[in-house]
Amino acid sequence: MTIGAGRNPGGRPAEAPGRVRQTVLPADLRELSTLARIDYEDAFLVDSGLGQDRTAEQWAREVLEGAPVSTRRALRRGWSGLGLRLGPAQSDRHVLGWEIRRSDPDAVLLGARGRLGLSGELIFQRSPRALLYATVVQLDNRVARGLWTAIESRHRQVVQGLLEGA
Repeated sequence: MTIGAGRNPGGRPAEAPGRVRQTVLPADLRELSTLARIDYEDAFLVDSGLGQDRTAEQWAREVLEGAPVSTRRALRRGWSGLGLRLGPAQSDRHVLGWEIRRSDPDAVLLGARGRLGLSGELIFQRSPRALLYATVVQLDNRVARGLWTAIESRHRQVVQGLLEGA
């Protein structure tokens, strides 16, 4: 849920816990990507106030694997429909089917290669007061570009909903 922002003593709006907003993907996180190139990127920040309570991987599991069963099934169906090759839904080396490519306490990189020319990575980064969730996508052909164009706006809605639900 989105909670309205309050005011700090200086009179500027203060970010309220639970607020989700789209932001720019920081360059240092963009450099974590193992994709040959990035054709699409987005990033969302949730001001949780609890960022250090879990590792980045634990946050990724909370956001993706902690979603309701119907949501998890819909996510996996959608990702499979995009041609992504997913691993097991529950595994130490995967988060809801996404391979863990890199993990440290502050950031985790999840990836999935595609059969139809679309490959993607998810990046979760924790900070003391917030969690950032980014998506980067490589589109190798017209089919992949068409698929992504068809779902791009829905993708952003789903990510925002996942973060609000976590």
